[in-house]
Amino acid sequence: MWKKTKVMRISRQPLSVKIMIGQKQRENVESFKYLGSILTNDGRCTCEMKCRIAMAKAAFSKKRTLFTSILDLELRKKLVKCYVWSISLYGPKTWTLRAVDQKHLESFEMWCWRKMEKISWTDHVKNEEVLLRVKEQRNILHEISKRKANWIGHILRQNCLLQRVIEGKIKGGIQVTGRRGRRRRKLLDDIKERRGYSHLKEEALDRTMWKRLWTCRKTDY
Repeated sequence: MWKKTKVMRISRQPLSVKIMIGQKQRENVESFKYLGSILTNDGRCTCEMKCRIAMAKAAFSKKRTLFTSILDLELRKKLVKCYVWSISLYGPKTWTLRAVDQKHLESFEMWCWRKMEKISWTDHVKNEEVLLRVKEQRNILHEISKRKANWIGHILRQNCLLQRVIEGKIKGGIQVTGRRGRRRRKLLDDIKERRGYSHLKEEALDRTMWKRLWTCRKTDY
């Protein structure tokens, strides 16, 4: 088994790690697949998200006969969310989405409705008009936030290792000089933008109220 072992360092600086097993240095890789998800050395979810979107589009093409206009509109929308969205939204609970990632997801959402209604980009139909035709709102980002909130709420109610990982802090400090741009978004940033962590944890203790809160809430993107 150790012959198949590879090494990946998750860091802002793409430096290799020297690990010897059996007097041989293990190969350093930039990404690998673990439990169906792609992990990359930059710690971002962009590669995994784009891969999931590509798989979902391929699934849509294979199931194209299901989306015929003979079927009721509501039934076709349910089929899209069941067969297509379920593929694209595999494991989004741990995604940390940047603005560019959110745009990719919203573009994929509109792609689904346009394909379902057979609206070509050459028809020059605006997204607002497409949403009116399918009687939908932009919902994919809210669905991700809802799934993430359900998962986070379950963790915050438990005394487990994941809770300690989320709440814990690494001792010591890392001196950073010359870094440009804003800080990276963290896992909890999507659901605690207007509330502190202590308030967030207090809300999560009431499971029924927490679920109702995130089922009804529309996040601002």
